[in-house]
Amino acid sequence: MRNDISQATIERLPLYLRTLGFAEAEGTEIISSDEFGRRLNITPEQIRKDLASFGQFGKKGVGYYVTELKNRIAKILGFENNWNVAIVGMGHLGDALAHYKKIPELNFNLVALFDNDKARIGKKVNGLEVSDVADLKKVLAERNIQIVIIAVPTEEAQDTVDALEGTTVRGIWNFAPINVKAPKGIRIVHEDLTVGLGSLSYHISQSWNPEN
Repeated sequence: MRNDISQATIERLPLYLRTLGFAEAEGTEIISSDEFGRRLNITPEQIRKDLASFGQFGKKGVGYYVTELKNRIAKILGFENNWNVAIVGMGHLGDALAHYKKIPELNFNLVALFDNDKARIGKKVNGLEVSDVADLKKVLAERNIQIVIIAVPTEEAQDTVDALEGTTVRGIWNFAPINVKAPKGIRIVHEDLTVGLGSLSYHISQSWNPEN
């Protein structure tokens, strides 16, 4: 496992993948680093540096072959693994995530939903039946689930994460507004909407004049 790649580089790879997908859909076969950078508002030098971290890409004086680069980045990101995914917490956010089209488009298989509310257990959301969270470990093992999306209330988040120890889970996408601690061997990514909105509000307030 490589650990010399910066997190910033890793976070830009999905942006590169998405942009290449758009270019491919437009019928573009070759894209220059200048055009690539223009579409992303990233310097061509940064793109070349990021890609060079993973090997040789493109042809000097020609550019990048769009489909080939898209497929190689998808492989670097591990999208060919077809990870099995579960969502814990089927409130408004969990329901929205269960219908999020990008999950299957990126070759992630949503195979289980969980909740502790008896009114939700047994109901179907986007074709999947909601299971009782009490059966979490059993279902995770049966369906060989590697990624869990946490969309539970703050007070339930750490207990939910703790319950994943010793299971097949290797990654957590946490939407609960709290920095929970993941068990050893499980990678966690926090998606805190408060941080995003707070940052946006700050930058707007710095330049906003209510009198204008």
